[in-house]
Amino acid sequence: MNSEEYIEVAIRLEPFSEEMAEILMAELSELPYDSFVTEEPFLKAYIQKEDYRPGELKAVLSGYPGTSFSANMVQGKNWNRIWEESFEPIVVDGTVTVKAPFNKNVPRTRYNIWIDPKMAFGTGYHHTTYMMMQRMLGLGLNGLSVVDMGCGTAILAILAAKMGARKVFAIDIDAVAARSAWGNCRWNRVGTRVETACGDASLLQMGSYDVLLANIHRNIILEDLPTYVRSLRRGGHLLLSGFYEADIPAIRSGAESLGLAPTGPAVGSHAPGTSLREGWACLEFVKN
Repeated sequence: MNSEEYIEVAIRLEPFSEEMAEILMAELSELPYDSFVTEEPFLKAYIQKEDYRPGELKAVLSGYPGTSFSANMVQGKNWNRIWEESFEPIVVDGTVTVKAPFNKNVPRTRYNIWIDPKMAFGTGYHHTTYMMMQRMLGLGLNGLSVVDMGCGTAILAILAAKMGARKVFAIDIDAVAARSAWGNCRWNRVGTRVETACGDASLLQMGSYDVLLANIHRNIILEDLPTYVRSLRRGGHLLLSGFYEADIPAIRSGAESLGLAPTGPAVGSHAPGTSLREGWACLEFVKN
């Protein structure tokens, strides 16, 4: 982001919950608010001054009884500097490193990924991104076709390509995210094997795939699961994250009703194919 004039909208959520804040963020991103900060009981959303439409905001908030908001002009913030102060690199099992240009003294690993983080979709949730990469490392992706749904900055797509995937499709419904993904793939020298596109799960109808990655909100996952399953080849793997531990029963039920079976290692005493990290969850399924 640059130093253009922004509107800061402080939305008071009653009762406040991280899940409610995440759902509201997803809806506001379409308006398009492009950055968010949670400070319980507030969700603070930022939008460029010329894009601010109070009527559109009120329409979204009408679905959240008990919310109220205030809007104020924000001037002269150096958004890039703010990101530099807050972005932390990710190191997975000493094998994968995700870092931005301003991160210093980060160890090199087998797979090194450079990204240009953006506030709207930046590194997403480190815990879910971490678990997705951890499970990807347990799959043999060499020569396979992979889809990264809701790719954001394309971290997962880039890792898949670096792990030897034959072809990777990175898809995001946000045009800015899709452009960022395109740039990051070329920056990481995997642009010839990663195809980026702006759109939703309907784009999956163009082909069939060996591995599908979806680090997205639970509601989107549940809605798109039938499309995911149809696009997977028999024996293909589906890795899902972006949701809380409490969401596991609903997502597992939906997946198993469509013929998917849990697979992969478990963490602790949990079911096969289940990873947990700070309350976030990741599930792995196979299409029989």
